[in-house]
Amino acid sequence: MIKLRYSKRLFKRSPSSKQAAACGGGNGGGGGAGEIEWEVRPGGMLVQKRDGKGGEEVVVVRVSTGFSWHDVSIGATSTFGELKLMLSMVTGLEPREQRLLFRGKEREDTDHLHMVGVRDKDKVLLLEDPALKDMKLRALAAQVVQSPCQPFIQV
Repeated sequence: MIKLRYSKRLFKRSPSSKQAAACGGGNGGGGGAGEIEWEVRPGGMLVQKRDGKGGEEVVVVRVSTGFSWHDVSIGATSTFGELKLMLSMVTGLEPREQRLLFRGKEREDTDHLHMVGVRDKDKVLLLEDPALKDMKLRALAAQVVQSPCQPFIQV
């Protein structure tokens, strides 16, 4: 975290005492110096740290599986891979079997929710990977023991 010192006097519009008191730069303020706290976001951008929120912002994402939907609470700065882990507990599908689509595009596991624009109450579509689904069906078909059948009935 980087802290920069600045003087509030630089941002005053006029020297009137009423506005100076409203800006917090009164006579007893010790020169009106304050600190700005900075943070680095996952995308590498340096931004001013937000105040008022004690922890990480939590968003509720509605995940649709085609015939049902699930509301999932997750941190706004989480990745789609972390969302897949949470969905694996709800749906029973392993994360590698899941495909998540947001705004018509499949998202990678390393994409952050806030970087692609996911907000509170947004919808994400969950699809089962068709290649893995086909492999599971073939494995189940191979396990089925074929009983000997006679094509003709003898009387």
